[in-house]
Amino acid sequence: MNQNEFVQLISPFKDKVFRLAKRLLISTEEAEDATQEVWVKLWNKNKSLDGFNSIEALAMTMTKNYCLDQLKSKRAGNIKLVHNNFMDGQPSLDKKVEDIDSLNWVEKIINQLPEQQRLLIQMRDIEQYEFAAIAEIVNMNETAIRVALSRARKTIRESMTKTHSYGIK
Repeated sequence: MNQNEFVQLISPFKDKVFRLAKRLLISTEEAEDATQEVWVKLWNKNKSLDGFNSIEALAMTMTKNYCLDQLKSKRAGNIKLVHNNFMDGQPSLDKKVEDIDSLNWVEKIINQLPEQQRLLIQMRDIEQYEFAAIAEIVNMNETAIRVALSRARKTIRESMTKTHSYGIK
């Protein structure tokens, strides 16, 4: 298979691979690197690709595995709170300031949590991973993950309540 044939083969799903990588890794640069890695691996396998029913499925699986490996290799302390879905129509300026302040407080509280709880909050509540995927990544059983998340959320909730109810008795 020559380069043009390879490009035609991956063209229909190349954006899907990038979007999956972006969703898992958050960073555009890391997603671009992941996508490039997958294309290189596919190119190196191009002689054996004829045996696969769905090259797209293979590419998506390779992308998922590569990204999970990347996430697993990162130190939990390097994960930053990112919440792309924080959009609220056209809120007033004071509402925006209040929301930003609340997000900053939540981020500070999360950063004070133990490393394991920080990682679990990031993966489940921010990145929306399923419990099974988290269990695979952090090598914990799902029940332990649920317990740790519950404790972390309780800590966040109590800290936010204390923060926002100062002076109120």
